Amino acid sequence: MLLPFNLPGSAAALAIACLGLEAVAAPSETVAFLMPDQASTRYEKHDFPGFKAAMSKLCPDCKVLYQNATGDVSQQQQQFNSVVAQGAKVVVLDPVDSTAAASLVRMAQSRGVKVIAYDRPIPSTPADYYVSFDNEGIGKAIAESLVRHLLEKGVPTDKGGLLQVNGSPTDAAAGLIKNGIHAGIQGSGYKTLAEFDTPEWAPPKAQQWVAGQITRFNTQIVGVVAANDGTGGGAIAAFKAAGVKPVPAVSGNDATIAALQLIIAGDQYNTISKPSEIVAAAAAKVAVAFLEGQKPAAETTLYNTPSQLFTPAVVTAQNLKAEIVDKGIASAKELCTGRYADGCQKLGIR
Repeated sequence: MLLPFNLPGSAAALAIACLGLEAVAAPSETVAFLMPDQASTRYEKHDFPGFKAAMSKLCPDCKVLYQNATGDVSQQQQQFNSVVAQGAKVVVLDPVDSTAAASLVRMAQSRGVKVIAYDRPIPSTPADYYVSFDNEGIGKAIAESLVRHLLEKGVPTDKGGLLQVNGSPTDAAAGLIKNGIHAGIQGSGYKTLAEFDTPEWAPPKAQQWVAGQITRFNTQIVGVVAANDGTGGGAIAAFKAAGVKPVPAVSGNDATIAALQLIIAGDQYNTISKPSEIVAAAAAKVAVAFLEGQKPAAETTLYNTPSQLFTPAVVTAQNLKAEIVDKGIASAKELCTGRYADGCQKLGIR
């Protein structure tokens, strides 16, 4: 099901309305929501609140356990074991390491516990369900958007090329985004000068790598396709530290406040708006279906796992107001602070 992101109100309320999450007499059970890290603020600010709001609507008597592994595989394994010991019948898992998570899936399934892979798939061992945005589609969309921008500006295809900053090598979703970026660049005429898999999605590591490429390629770099806003922000910081003006076009993904402000300032070209509450609410709906003994319907299959994938929107300065502010994802008050006020005025954001 593809959802329009154009309804008023908070993102959590939007998700509940879009997915038709009407209160049901679900069994009183325990459900766990395990997230991977705190490198991004999305899990505490969007994913968990969205999941909790949807569960409160669908299963008011259900107990929801929440843990964040802070990027530690061992910690996530301990948290997984803990919630199963506490009686969780369904675990929503966004794995730190997609390969390591396979053993958790097998353990849970041997005990009759359902596992919903969330955001990041688990390729080697099928979970009971997978809910996410279309990660390969995201990679392709940000690359095509950036390439189209360069062509429209008349940037020559034969006098330079692109840097590609991928996500974590242990994250299967990052691998899908990477594949999508390759597809988006292919046939564009722009070559890839170099690419890098960013350990743990860490912006400082992306910044360090891009700084090295600036020394290596200098003015040959005409753009950077970065897999998310953190790595994109690291790339931008590297160009600024090197005194490069203007900063080449840089992509992103997640529509963080910091990235949206960089777009307003003209430092970042695009990002992806994907209100996490929508996927969180879908995961809650699947979880309750499992509690009721139902087999949730699936639109597609990915890695032999029944899946529901949502299509997000590419955001640039041209549509930021319509996609972000007008849809209530972020407010002008949040975005138009300090040095970003002038940029907001130019874009009609008030």
